[in-house]
Amino acid sequence: MLMIVIALSSCSPRISTSLIKSYPALDYQQEVIVMGIQQQVPDDSEVIGQVKIGDSGMSTNCGYDMVIDKAKLEARKAGGNAIKIIKHTPPNMGSTCHRITAQILKVKDIESLIIKEEEEIIENVDYAILNVYRYSGSGALVNYDLHLGDSVICRIKNNYKATLHLEKDGLNTLWAQTEAKAEVPIELQHGRQYYLRCAVTMGAFVGHPQLELVDRKTGKVEFESLKAKNQ
Repeated sequence: MLMIVIALSSCSPRISTSLIKSYPALDYQQEVIVMGIQQQVPDDSEVIGQVKIGDSGMSTNCGYDMVIDKAKLEARKAGGNAIKIIKHTPPNMGSTCHRITAQILKVKDIESLIIKEEEEIIENVDYAILNVYRYSGSGALVNYDLHLGDSVICRIKNNYKATLHLEKDGLNTLWAQTEAKAEVPIELQHGRQYYLRCAVTMGAFVGHPQLELVDRKTGKVEFESLKAKNQ
């Protein structure tokens, strides 16, 4: 069995790719599907390798989106059209980087997987679904209430995740406040899923809340991968 190992180190994340088999490289414009930890791999998938994105010790550009993009690039080089995340370590006291391990897959019927990924609406429900999460990291002792309009819907803590059913629909505002206020508009539609990534940034005396609505594909992978204390 052929095994190829490639390792790169710099101020970028450390990349280690092990290939069992490779196919002709994909065009850079071709989409690589990202599958979360709990997502089932299609039966027609072939595992052709594994990629690890880690911290080189000097890594600075290692946010989640960047790490995923690098893993997708390694998959394209090997001719893989999907990656399946099998381990995700978010930033913590030991590193400010997201670190992942993912299988590189060759999926025969990739179009059906793309269509499945695009299915967003749950029929016949009278609520929208908001998945809220916060990684462990800076400002660990700073907690804050998350509001939807005038109502408190949960309290955001360090290393936290929750799935909320929201009966409101239409244009609303999610917001939180410590010594500063953060807010993000959200247009709720019953049956749709939304993902809110929460954090704490530096403040003069108390950390400031940070709220970010992320796209469904990114949010699903991040939310599933987080092993929160409150679970």
